[in-house]
Amino acid sequence: MKKIILLFTLSVILFNVVSAQNDSGKKGFDKSKLFIGGNFGLGFSSYSTAINISPQLGYRFSQLFAAGVGVNYAYYNYKYYYYASNNISQRNIYSYAGLNIFGRIYPIPQFFIHAQPEVNYIWGKQKYYNPDAQYNISGQFVPSFLVGGGAAIPAGRGALTISVLYDVLQNNLSPYYRQAVYGLGFNVGF
Repeated sequence: MKKIILLFTLSVILFNVVSAQNDSGKKGFDKSKLFIGGNFGLGFSSYSTAINISPQLGYRFSQLFAAGVGVNYAYYNYKYYYYASNNISQRNIYSYAGLNIFGRIYPIPQFFIHAQPEVNYIWGKQKYYNPDAQYNISGQFVPSFLVGGGAAIPAGRGALTISVLYDVLQNNLSPYYRQAVYGLGFNVGF
């Protein structure tokens, strides 16, 4: 719970800093500074299935700062096989649904530093074969705090984005536990 409160506090501070940085001279909301983007991922093999849908809505407060919100859903199904017989020994099925906010600082127009606190709700089951057993994973909230950077390559009214992020909280139930998060996406402006 302390981590969730810390993430929320940092998010509010980040949003307030970014909100104060409007360099256009215009007061109020400017629809042309909105952008949508996010990630979509699919992975299939004989051992696993992975599906990720993570749309985001952002606002470019200035040439230096952008921030926004997003939702995400991920489904993972992993099969483990006995070494000698090639029969399934275990299957883990997990789902995550979550909310995030993000902030980006653009030290130069094509590169950004990214911070993204998020909270995911996880549920699922582990199924064992020989002997048969099944364990449900009771639903719980798992905080993450992704930090990193990337590039935004302009393309028309949008940009192709490439990023590398890392979860600094490293909760063992996080979908980002012990791994870097590589992103390839596209942001489209209004």
